[in-house]
Amino acid sequence: IKIRGVDRLGGGVYSIIPDQIEAGTYMAAVAAAGGEVRIRNVIPKHLECITAKLEEMGVEITEGDDSVLVRRDPARRLSRTNIKTLPYPGFPTDMQPQISVVLCLAQGTSVVTEGVWDSRYRYVGELTRMGAQIRVEGRTAIVEGVERLTPANIQAYDLRAGAAMLIAALAADGVSEITNVQYIERGYEDIIGKLRALGAKIDCVEENDEPPIRQIG
Repeated sequence: IKIRGVDRLGGGVYSIIPDQIEAGTYMAAVAAAGGEVRIRNVIPKHLECITAKLEEMGVEITEGDDSVLVRRDPARRLSRTNIKTLPYPGFPTDMQPQISVVLCLAQGTSVVTEGVWDSRYRYVGELTRMGAQIRVEGRTAIVEGVERLTPANIQAYDLRAGAAMLIAALAADGVSEITNVQYIERGYEDIIGKLRALGAKIDCVEENDEPPIRQIG
């Protein structure tokens, strides 16, 4: 991008584009937990890299003008795939933790390669506490798919890792507790309300001076 300065700027009108990562997070949640959800107010072309990988895993995605319909039969195991994060239009690094949760439930061995950010795998330890089988080697994570995740007390280390913890808790059969949810709330508008509207069972709990805990069953 080359910018040539001017003496002054004038007025203008600009519409902010829909959030690719927020939409992708809900797509990953459907892929992990199963069901059918229509996500509105999106630009499907911006989601193509996410859509392609989910379809490769066996998730059914139907694009509309400004929406995507995501379907996944929970009785059907997902297929393995490999992910490498890259700058746009490649697979976004901010979707790496969320898609890794989906890979944890896929049949076979998947490989995730982080091509943008060095410190993206802090969440792996939390997923292993839920029964995930992940081995990290430098910028690469090898994911051995399991049939199911088990509930656990887990924490969010950052915004996207927190979203991944929410997805994992939704996919697990039982009640999980997530701490440090302030990371999640700063990046998603009313994510708890939206998930509740889809039927998720989430309770918000304040414990003394600690950050709120979300219990997902």
